[in-house]
Amino acid sequence: MDVLAVAVLVGLCAVGLCLIPLGLPGLWVMVAGILAYGWLTAFRTVGVWVIVIVLGVALLGEIIENWLGFRFAKRYGGSSRSGWGALLGGLVGAFIGVPIAIIGSVIGAFIGSFIGAALFEYSYSRRAGVATRAGWGAVVGRAAAAAMKIALGLVIAAIGLFAALS
Repeated sequence: MDVLAVAVLVGLCAVGLCLIPLGLPGLWVMVAGILAYGWLTAFRTVGVWVIVIVLGVALLGEIIENWLGFRFAKRYGGSSRSGWGALLGGLVGAFIGVPIAIIGSVIGAFIGSFIGAALFEYSYSRRAGVATRAGWGAVVGRAAAAAMKIALGLVIAAIGLFAALS
């Protein structure tokens, strides 16, 4: 039974890591993998603290993702409005890009973040240069957020594997 549990853990961690750049909830898939491993092994090595830690890391990843999008849009000269535009545009772009296999949602999310931040900023400042810079900031923020979430995903995977090997 432990072989199946380890296979589920490793499989869901790998799938989760692949989902993160696509803007999908990969960290939560990884958390589900650790919980599934715990359930399959009667929670012998996955205790309350492991669960609390991986939930905390996943929640931290979501907070950082949203914070980086806003921060970079503002750092590049945009207002808070451009941060909201980046968030909404990224979600819409990812959804629209879904029909294009695998990479469509990634490209759509980046383009959507740029367009959303630029449009929301332009509606506020009425200056194309400021709106364009805010759009680029949103793209940089999205890339930084994806990199940070992948790093946190590796931490979650390491915690899960450490618990499995304990």
